[in-house]
Amino acid sequence: MTDYDASRTGDVATNETSNLIAASKVEGTNVYNRQGESLGTVYDVMLDKRSGEVAYAVMSFGGFLGMGESYHPVPWDMLEYDESEEGYVVDLNKEQLEGAPSFDERTSPDWSSPEYSRSIDHYYGVARPAI
Repeated sequence: MTDYDASRTGDVATNETSNLIAASKVEGTNVYNRQGESLGTVYDVMLDKRSGEVAYAVMSFGGFLGMGESYHPVPWDMLEYDESEEGYVVDLNKEQLEGAPSFDERTSPDWSSPEYSRSIDHYYGVARPAI
């Protein structure tokens, strides 16, 4: 058995299919609303440790050149990939996103708190078991 090479060279970490994509390629992908207005980009994804499913896309929103950005966890199921946009589309407008649960570079969300996940799900009207 050979050791795993974590250097991420070659095609293994970058290939994608019509249904699969590497998480590293999701980060930085544009997010639009149904009107084609840019809402931000995917900053990160949060995975459920037990199921392996993506629970939230953490969107980077606002700011300029990486300064003053806020981060908004959005339930992953709300995002739909649109090949023509080469990005994700979500049924939100900027005002809804501005009012959503968020954090910035000076704060850190308490992902270990079930109440935090519930507050996100409640805001977006998503019903699911607490993560």
